[in-house]
Amino acid sequence: MLSDQLKITLPTTDELPCSDDTPVDNVDRRAGRSQDQNFLPNLLLFLLNSIWANRMDWFFGVDMGVYHTTGVSPKVPVVPDGFLSLGVERKKGGKSRKSYAIWEENQVVPKLTLEMVSHTPGGEYDEKLEIYRKLGVLYYVIYNPEFWRRDQQQPFEVYKLIGENYQQQIGEPYWMPEVGLGIGRCNTVFGGIQQEILAWYDEHGKRYLTSEEQVQQERQRGEQLAQHLRSLGIDPDNLPTT
Repeated sequence: MLSDQLKITLPTTDELPCSDDTPVDNVDRRAGRSQDQNFLPNLLLFLLNSIWANRMDWFFGVDMGVYHTTGVSPKVPVVPDGFLSLGVERKKGGKSRKSYAIWEENQVVPKLTLEMVSHTPGGEYDEKLEIYRKLGVLYYVIYNPEFWRRDQQQPFEVYKLIGENYQQQIGEPYWMPEVGLGIGRCNTVFGGIQQEILAWYDEHGKRYLTSEEQVQQERQRGEQLAQHLRSLGIDPDNLPTT
């Protein structure tokens, strides 16, 4: 619990560097960021905008500084590739956030953080893990599709904070009851390209589709219906009207 004196001395988010100003934590690793490190967290955000369209009590940040008081200085952020907080406004005071300061969010710590490993290691398996452990982040996801052999890890790992330490979890997609979502990998066509993406899942392991996939699915259903009608001798392009 912060003392009243400490609260007074803490800077506001308007006084802190935002993601556009390249937070301290992120300076070195930005040069080694891959295209997917921008694309995949944003895809998770876009999916949440659809899945939780009617909920106003969550926020998903992408490459945004998280300022906290458990490190060397409240002015030095940790910058996840993506993070999810629950019980906060989607837009704070109706405005977009420049950064996420724990002390301005009623002490709400992200429930989940995501780190994607690039060819330049960024301390995902040690330094970042320790920061998130001390901060109290419940779920820590590390996605390492290219360099997992180099790092002697797995391509996709989920850690859960149990007690005071992280324990690696088993199963994919992995269901997170405290979040109300599962997370995992899948192969799909997105933007005309076959690729592996990260996705959200429901409690039954069913993946939430992207808008592009939903359109394609409806198109396929329409084509199947048309084929069925033709097999019955009915022209789907000249159906009788009432």
